[in-house]
Amino acid sequence: MKSAELKGLSIEELKQKEMDSRRELFNLRFTLAKGELENNQRVRQVRKDIARILTMISEKEGSANAAKRRTKNA
Repeated sequence: MKSAELKGLSIEELKQKEMDSRRELFNLRFTLAKGELENNQRVRQVRKDIARILTMISEKEGSANAAKRRTKNA
């Protein structure tokens, strides 16, 4: 998942993607523990995707809060 793909999503959609990714990571960890996981790099990739999603959420929430402050002070 690329950052460019995430920029077009709303905060609600990003939070849904975060939940889906966390669920996938949970399942990957179980599969890894059972020794059935074929692609170990997928765990790392999903963790990085979650970090990207959280970064985009904080950026969007920060810009929304800044916009509210600007209109409040004007």
